[in-house]
Amino acid sequence: MSDTTETGSGPLAGLKIVEFAGIGPAPFAGLVLADFGATVTVVERPGGEQRLGGGAALNRGKQVVQADLKSAHGLARVRELIAQADALVEGFRPGVMERLGLGPDTLLAAHPRLVYARLTGWGQTGPLARTAGHDINYVALSGLMPFAGRPGQAPALPATLLGDVGGGALTMLFGLMCALWESRRSGRGQVVDAAIIDGVGYMGTLIQALRAGGRWDEDPERNFFLHRSHFYDSFECADGRWLSLGAIEAPFHRELMERLGLTPVPAQDDPSQWPALRERVAALIREQPLAHWAAVFEDSDACVAPVLTASEAPLHPQHQARRNFFMQDGLAWPMPAPKLSRTPAMPGPAAVATNMPPGLSESDDIRTG
Repeated sequence: MSDTTETGSGPLAGLKIVEFAGIGPAPFAGLVLADFGATVTVVERPGGEQRLGGGAALNRGKQVVQADLKSAHGLARVRELIAQADALVEGFRPGVMERLGLGPDTLLAAHPRLVYARLTGWGQTGPLARTAGHDINYVALSGLMPFAGRPGQAPALPATLLGDVGGGALTMLFGLMCALWESRRSGRGQVVDAAIIDGVGYMGTLIQALRAGGRWDEDPERNFFLHRSHFYDSFECADGRWLSLGAIEAPFHRELMERLGLTPVPAQDDPSQWPALRERVAALIREQPLAHWAAVFEDSDACVAPVLTASEAPLHPQHQARRNFFMQDGLAWPMPAPKLSRTPAMPGPAAVATNMPPGLSESDDIRTG
């Protein structure tokens, strides 16, 4: 495990970003920019307020300033900061930045090359734009949540990963990079309206392509992705731990069955046999603890992996070999991804609110609502 804590130059070195402190996906997007070398300055309330999905934990490698935007002095200083930036990132409800006098029309008039990235759940327009929501709501409305359903159970999704991070932060970051690239040719900035609901829907394109090609059955009893089959799901072991199986292709399915001792190998593509085969596979896996099955399937193409806890994952040989975690403040944190061969990302140190631009006092405060 890497103990790296110093900021490297990174591929985004020289890029200047102003981030307005918020919660969830916007601070994560700023963290990614900082990890890859951008200079990210967070405009924050006094004392670096800890908040769910924000605060110091996501301010790694950033500079933090504090400003009172209800004072002429604080507002002027933040505008000076923005005037020196390439892009601005904010995650407030529509209208908040405009009420502060920092809306895109105002700032782009004074700073035409500025890329103004707005990250919200519902977007800047539409009947839900000004209403509250969270990750689970955006994914629900995308039409993709039923794909995580199990027989007789409510759909279940890992918190924040699909909506806030995938559909929100990472989609916004791509839009930000697109706008910055285009501005090199046109000399003009623009507004990036990144809505989590839009991004999650776009991420569903692969499923729509499978549907169009006849490879995604609307009948859940015939769709192995929906946890009905014996070869694509997680199964409980004798010690209460779980083993994931994902042997979709025929050669992988054959190896899975052979290593489980199910020979002759049963047919894979007959959904009518799935319930009985599922019971047999589940019974076999329940006979042994997780460590046994990890040894049985080591170095195989059966598409099998243990379901690890967050504390176990950093110790796995695959993560160790790729240096996928680093230690900071006594905790293991994920390394930035993807890995670049010549200008890799490098996570910076934890931020403190001391890097103040000239003329901006530590007593200044930002009010965002």
